[in-house]
Order: sequence, then structure tokens, then C-alpha cells
Amino acid sequence: QVQLVESGGGLVQAGGSLRLSCAASGRTLGSYGMGWFRQGPGKEREFVAAITWLGGRTSYADSVKGRFTISRDNAKNTVYLQMNDLKPEDTAVYYCAADPTSGLQRSERHYAYWGQGTQVTVSS
Repeated sequence: QVQLVESGGGLVQAGGSLRLSCAASGRTLGSYGMGWFRQGPGKEREFVAAITWLGGRTSYADSVKGRFTISRDNAKNTVYLQMNDLKPEDTAVYYCAADPTSGLQRSERHYAYWGQGTQVTVSS
């Protein structure tokens, strides 16, 4: 079993930055691909970013490409999402998830473990 806990969310003005963290416990994340998803008000949960288990490859949704950066520190069992130039439409609950296949999966169905989420609110 893998337990994931997100942190770093909050209220920020448009154009600002936040860094989300996802700390894992239960077992090492070293062999898992990791992803970030988000669910905005009245919207379905959507893919944001993913990273392979060694961190050599990443994938981003078009809406965040160039503004968000996913990274990981396997020694700390932690995954990060650096979010810059935030926009009101980035307002959502952000979830991290672990994928046992270790790939760059954009579909939720590949992710076996999920955190509880952290709220990000961007004011205009």
C-alpha cells in the first residue's frame, strides 16, 4: 500500500506561484510513475502532469505546459508540482497519484493510489 499526502495549496493572486508537494509513505515510490490531476468547481477531474519513475521524462496537459513543472526526489519519496503564472482557471483541488506501471499515463485508470487533494485558489 502507498499513502499519499499533498500539501502546499492555498490562495494566490493571478500571476503568482505555488509549489505543491506529495509525500509518500508505506513503500518507496522509486518504481512508480507519478501524476498530478485536478478537479475544478463543477468540472471533471483532469490530467495535469506526469513523470516517469526515474524522472527522465515528463508529460503535461496543454493548458499548463510552460507554466507548471513536475519533479521528484525519490530519496525523499516526494513529488513536486511547481506552478508559475497561475490563472483563475487553475483553481481546483489538486491530487497526486501513483502509477505502478511507471509510465507517463494521462488516464486516471492507470493510477492505483491517490492522495486526498489540496485546494488551490487563484484570485483575479
